[in-house]
Amino acid sequence: MPGTSRTPYRMSGSVMTHPKRLDAARRLAAGAPAGALSVVVDPDPTGKPSVLRTALAAWSAIEEGATHHLVVQDDMILSESFFERARRAVEAMPDAALALFALWDSRNGAAVRFGALAGARWVGAVGEYFPCVAIILPREVAAGYVEFASRHLFAWPDDILMDRYLRATDVPRFVAVPNLAEHDDQGSISGNAFRGPRRSVCFLPSDRPGDERRQLTGLSVIPFFKYGIARCDVRLPGPGRPRWLHLECEQYLEGEGVPVGRLRSRLPATGPGVDPQVAWGTWLTAYTMGLVQQRDGLGASTASVDVDVDVDVDVDPAVLAEALDTLGPGGVSQTGTAAVIDALRADLAALTRHGLRAGQEDARAPRCGSAAPRRPLGTVGVLGAASPLGEHIVRGLRDHGHRVVDADAGLAGPDAVVDLGRLLPDPEPDAHRIDPTGTPLVLRLSPLDLSPLDRPEPQPAPGIRTVRVGALYGPGCTRNSPIGRMVWNALRSQPIVLDGDPAAPLHPLHVKDLVRALSAALRAPTESGPLTLVDKQAITVRELADTVHRVVRPVPVEAPADPPASPGRAEPLPEGPADWRPEVDLDYGLHSFAQWLAYEGIHLSTVD
Repeated sequence: MPGTSRTPYRMSGSVMTHPKRLDAARRLAAGAPAGALSVVVDPDPTGKPSVLRTALAAWSAIEEGATHHLVVQDDMILSESFFERARRAVEAMPDAALALFALWDSRNGAAVRFGALAGARWVGAVGEYFPCVAIILPREVAAGYVEFASRHLFAWPDDILMDRYLRATDVPRFVAVPNLAEHDDQGSISGNAFRGPRRSVCFLPSDRPGDERRQLTGLSVIPFFKYGIARCDVRLPGPGRPRWLHLECEQYLEGEGVPVGRLRSRLPATGPGVDPQVAWGTWLTAYTMGLVQQRDGLGASTASVDVDVDVDVDVDPAVLAEALDTLGPGGVSQTGTAAVIDALRADLAALTRHGLRAGQEDARAPRCGSAAPRRPLGTVGVLGAASPLGEHIVRGLRDHGHRVVDADAGLAGPDAVVDLGRLLPDPEPDAHRIDPTGTPLVLRLSPLDLSPLDRPEPQPAPGIRTVRVGALYGPGCTRNSPIGRMVWNALRSQPIVLDGDPAAPLHPLHVKDLVRALSAALRAPTESGPLTLVDKQAITVRELADTVHRVVRPVPVEAPADPPASPGRAEPLPEGPADWRPEVDLDYGLHSFAQWLAYEGIHLSTVD
């Protein structure tokens, strides 16, 4: 930026815009230091809408001699110290990609909250997209991204492609604490209006520059509140690319030895306008955050959350207060207008502080979080444990109290075996993978359509129980399935194409419900006969596609002009056990599947 450089680093900048918002872009550039921001307009404004197309033009506009380039979208509000903090950040982290904004309901936003608790100015980005609405890249990184993303103009949104590129090239990724920019929320011309208000996790217009070298990295548990559900991403240990399990806070806490059922009695009373489920989700997310922060030593002398009293000198009370106050509103941002959500802010902020304190206190109590306080239910071997689906099954069974081992490693003598082989993308023959001799129980999972109901099913070997599952979906599942293909297309803004009969029935089964059913079957080893896990109320292929359209992204649904007739079945579909019903709401289940495919599943396939 002209006139501000004190080191060999020099930054140029662009405001990316569309002709419909050219005036807003010019106002943003005019409010910056002279020459700091140029305006870059969509090079093909009448073409298919593409944020990425304009972003690539903006990244290509780096000035001669600049070592770094800043790109901001035209609907951003910049903090008073924006350019000074940006300059200092480039000096402190010259090789890093720097995101200056994160959404209030995002995983990176949750990382920012941990940063506020720890007194950090920057946090390492975690497992999702890398925010691109206000971002700085080193010159070489920007050039590489342009070359990479130019090959995928309509494959993925720019922020998912950015994350994929930065991970592949090992570029350090950081997010600002507090954010340097806020979203003006004046509507979307790129198809994102369905997401509701899109606010910063922590924006303070008057935040002053500080020591930009204060960083928080290495987070392994990320509690966040999204779509009204308390969620929790857990980093898988081991070498290689960081990978994350997508769980819920309840499952994570149960696995850590925290009886969630007892926590509900500690939920404080709220105002009449707060939905009980929203109150619980807000409080539980904050509780999990407090427990993790205290247990993992992420706070500066364990910062107080009563922001009107003394806190550690490294913690800015205003930053901490704002970061906590956005947790609840962000989690319900897709369900109401900005005015309705803002009206809930005070009540939800009080719940957040109460939950955070409770989690911190419980983490300090003796034995909290100790390993396996429940009596293990026997040793369970999982065949296929190293697959993405297997990783979620293993974690789920462990969180249900089972002691799980990797049966692929050849460990002898487990009390039971769960065989996932027929559910994996490349099923292997059973014969060379498992010898049930000496194993009291083998649960062999099989897609429902591999066990036709119009002819007798072969009698399995003694000790082997077939578990027939419906249309499996959720974290860890393949995109090459009827549900997976719909979600995958919607994620990439592609039409959902119905290949067969739109009226054909589907029986969706979420991974979470599968784990729950497997745990119940493992607790009752004397049960025999096939176990069929289907919802009695089927959904048609067309109804499922319409739900994906509504939940994931509003893309067109294309049905064949002359659909083939359904082949039908020789007998009615059997119900599952009398006491079993799926619990996962389809809307939430599809959203959780979409998030996993976008942030983790994309790395298991080609970007297209």
